[in-house]
Amino acid sequence: MNAVTPRSQHGYGTNAVRTARDAEYDVISRVTRMLRQASNLGRSIEMVQAVHKNNELWTLLATDLSDPGNSLPSETKAGLLSLAAFSLRQGHQILAGQGDIAALIDINMSVMKGLRGEVGV
Repeated sequence: MNAVTPRSQHGYGTNAVRTARDAEYDVISRVTRMLRQASNLGRSIEMVQAVHKNNELWTLLATDLSDPGNSLPSETKAGLLSLAAFSLRQGHQILAGQGDIAALIDINMSVMKGLRGEVGV
């Protein structure tokens, strides 16, 4: 993923840029929307798909955080890796018929706020 992708490539205008942070926010937002919609349906294929996508997301984030080239501060990486581990455990519990999808939504919302600079993660 490039750190900066011109939005003009996507038809959004010529002067705007899309940062990696924007892309991360968008992906987490889409997965969180899936989780929210699924939480209203109870145990369903949509719930399984949403939790699976969330597990994929957190697996990718953990992989990126573990990369030696990741320049985030060590404390931030450790905190996010801890969230990744919890999210994955919670996701597996939900798929096994236990756990609470609301916890996954809360974690994702907190990360999205952090990406927007609204709160510390």
